[in-house]
Amino acid sequence: MRSRIVMSMLAGATLLASTLLGTSPAQAADTKGQVADVPAEFGTDWHDPLTAAPPIAKPTAKSCQVTLADTEFRDFTPYQGTYTPPKTCGDHWSKVVLRLDGTVKGRQYDRLGYLHVGGVEILRTSTPEPSPDGIAWSVEKDVTRYSATFRSAQNVEMLIGNVVDDTYTGVIGVKATLTFYEGRPVVEQTPDRVLTLAADSTLTTPRNTERIVAEVYATGSGGGCEEFWYLAVPDSAPYSCQADKGPYREVQIKVDGQLAGIAAPFPNVWTGGWSDPFLWYVIPGPRAFDVKPIEYDLTPFAGLLNDGRPHHIDVSVVGVPEGQSGWSAPVNVLVWQDAQRAHVTGKLTLDRAGELANSSTYTPGSEERVDTAAGHRLTTAGYVDTSHGRVRTTIDRTLANTSVHRWTDGENMDGLDATWTDDESVTVNGRGPVRTTATHRTYTMNGTTTIGTDDRLRTVLTLGDRAAVVDTRDGRRTGWSRLDDTYTGDATYTLNVPRDQRHAVGTSSERYRLYGSGGCYDRSLSTAQGVLTEDRSGC
Repeated sequence: MRSRIVMSMLAGATLLASTLLGTSPAQAADTKGQVADVPAEFGTDWHDPLTAAPPIAKPTAKSCQVTLADTEFRDFTPYQGTYTPPKTCGDHWSKVVLRLDGTVKGRQYDRLGYLHVGGVEILRTSTPEPSPDGIAWSVEKDVTRYSATFRSAQNVEMLIGNVVDDTYTGVIGVKATLTFYEGRPVVEQTPDRVLTLAADSTLTTPRNTERIVAEVYATGSGGGCEEFWYLAVPDSAPYSCQADKGPYREVQIKVDGQLAGIAAPFPNVWTGGWSDPFLWYVIPGPRAFDVKPIEYDLTPFAGLLNDGRPHHIDVSVVGVPEGQSGWSAPVNVLVWQDAQRAHVTGKLTLDRAGELANSSTYTPGSEERVDTAAGHRLTTAGYVDTSHGRVRTTIDRTLANTSVHRWTDGENMDGLDATWTDDESVTVNGRGPVRTTATHRTYTMNGTTTIGTDDRLRTVLTLGDRAAVVDTRDGRRTGWSRLDDTYTGDATYTLNVPRDQRHAVGTSSERYRLYGSGGCYDRSLSTAQGVLTEDRSGC
């Protein structure tokens, strides 16, 4: 029997509710000490979506703004436009900031979207679900790394696939702009070129490439089981979403069939996720509005790629059942060139993958259970002979995933406690000190959805996005940072009744902390029934 919970997810995980205001509102204090009314239930409107993530730091230098798109999405027809570089801010910038402003009202699913300039994906995003009265939201992103693309006229393509009919009435309006700030860019962070793959998934790099990084905007989506891949179970278990070996997913990149990079995908939860959109009406899950790409340092392969011929680049997701769709993984390739050499030679000296471990064990009972333990390790190394000497690069990456998935008959109770780690070390040894950047990423998901005998659906969920980064020079620490972005939500509503009888209630909170040698940022948000009850900042 297909679960009522997962059936709701597969229908879009986007149920839109609108209930009557309660008659006995509570009181909540805002950041200025003023009192705001909190209704007893969700009403027909709520606070505009916002996140606790820090705003983009902007220089005080002269700036210029260019509009990329100003349009509406009603179907799956992409917006097509053109981009022209700014005329009065030069052609090199200290920072370039993308801003997307969106509006939607009525009833609508959460939708995924992308923005391309010159074929380069500069934003992948999802949308919030609207109130009947309408909402507005915005996303800002530092896109300085794509400056090479912005220096010449380009085609623009944007799509947020949407359906508008008698039931789903929300037309998604968006305006996307780029703001350019005059000044000198940070060379290490700004590549000389940004490439995309050819139609046959091949890549031809400049022959003087000395550093190369691939970006992959990997998302499981599309309304099928891969949107909720972390809940998949082995074929032997009686559950709505099955996969041959369970929930383990790994995003791999290969160069001419040779494994070149591995990564843990981020467990994105869109704004209808876990069958309960009331969790997300004000505060979305981490990364929902700004999907971060997976990065793979392919510099060990530069000597191979610099031969002037096209090379096949393949991205795949381990664990997806054969023939099943549901993942999108567009690729950008960032290239740094040696201006003093026409041809940089080099060699791949090591490409060693450990055995991929993946155990997913089903235990039957009145409470069904699947325990998963999986992981993988890859080490690559190589050198390039540049105008400033031989530079050796070694990449070591280790992945691990553990999870416990529990559910009852009919999946009226469905719970998951999962952790993913993605540890990466990049060591560069050339003239000067040996430089190492070690990054420890941890993603967590702990939640339960239950349906009671009174058809009240309740979801309690905590999501975590954490990272620790340490930079060293000749073994001495020169910089460090810690990120902890934690979301918690608890929401309940009644199934199978008209919208004004769902009597939905819900609280949510997010705390985003980023601190280290570069300073400190700490912001907390809290909501109740769609009202912002706390917005507190301070380290």
